[in-house]
Amino acid sequence: MKTLLAGILFASSALCASPKLSYSRSFPGSDPEYFLVQVDRNGSLEYKESPNDDHPVKAQLQEAEVTLLFSTAEKLNYFKSPLESGLKVANTGKKTFRYEDENGTASETTFNYSTNESARDLLERFENIAATEHAYLDLDRTVHYDKLGVNDALATIEALWLHKQLTAPQQFVPLLTRISTHESFMHLVRERAARLKDEFQGATPSASTDPKQK
Repeated sequence: MKTLLAGILFASSALCASPKLSYSRSFPGSDPEYFLVQVDRNGSLEYKESPNDDHPVKAQLQEAEVTLLFSTAEKLNYFKSPLESGLKVANTGKKTFRYEDENGTASETTFNYSTNESARDLLERFENIAATEHAYLDLDRTVHYDKLGVNDALATIEALWLHKQLTAPQQFVPLLTRISTHESFMHLVRERAARLKDEFQGATPSASTDPKQK
């Protein structure tokens, strides 16, 4: 009876699972050489820079951003068709789009370069997410281990923000609060962190949803 009940509960949870989109890029020699971004339909985001990373960075995307990602994936028939252009272009890394529906059925496609406009749009959105999370990791590292590097890390984050490439800016608020209120950081750094914190806290849901608005 317990086995049957466990099976029913497992099947029920599988059916209720949220659809997921993911994008990974493997490009030896780049920084990072590998990353994976995964987003579910509820906006939960996970980012890792190693396939074996058991502690990914987690954040929450705004509904507007999630809707754009999934609607673009739908235009691409959830990656059931090839996206590789076949053109002789420079290698820019092995890129993979993957979609997993609520039943766990998955479809994916891998490419180096695509001429499909929707694919290029989705690629840019995911690249922006990856750049944001990589910047988050860098800021977290410098805050804890390299205080002299914090200002450069903040400059990278601010550049992403100004170019409307920063996603889920609220995830930075706890780190920015720590920097802005801790006297071990230079006054200039504390001021910059405080300003960014105020801007990120006041960000609207549509603040960075369109990578073409630059």
